[in-house]
This record gives sequence, C-alpha cells and structure tokens, in this order.
Amino acid sequence: MSAVVVQVQSLRYTPAGIPAVNLVLEHESQVVEMDTPRQVKLQLRAIAFGAQAEVLSRQGLDTACEFHGFMTNARNGKGVVFHIQDFSKT
Repeated sequence: MSAVVVQVQSLRYTPAGIPAVNLVLEHESQVVEMDTPRQVKLQLRAIAFGAQAEVLSRQGLDTACEFHGFMTNARNGKGVVFHIQDFSKT
C-alpha cells in the first residue's frame, strides 16, 4: 500500500523488550468503479515492531512510502490496524 506517514508516536518497548511504534498512515489514490473515476483517501492506524519500528520512529512526517503487511482487528475491537512488515521510501 502506498501511503504517507502523518503521525508517529514515540518508540516504546513491549514487555518482551521488542521495539514498537504506532503510526497513522494516509493513502490517496484514484480507482475506477462502475466506469467512473473515484478519488480514494483514507487514514489508517498502523503499528510496526522490531527494526521497522526503530526506523519508522525516526521517520519524518509526510514521508511517502510503499508499505507491506497485513490488517487485523484492533485489540479493543474497534476498527482495524495495519501491521507493517516491510516498507520502502518512494
């Protein structure tokens, strides 16, 4: 998923000592739905662990990246969270 980092929280550590960081990503694109162009824009909560978290915690805001990972339910059951497994600057 291509997205821009719009919010980064401070780096923290899990009880097992693994670095973790919470972020908010913003995706914007254009798709065709029923032969009509449609602008898509959304913000998505995300989390990264380990080395990815350490790098992303130092990442500047508004940095465009290509993110790879998976989505799952948030721990509190409200909404979804994108778990970042890999990323590269675009």
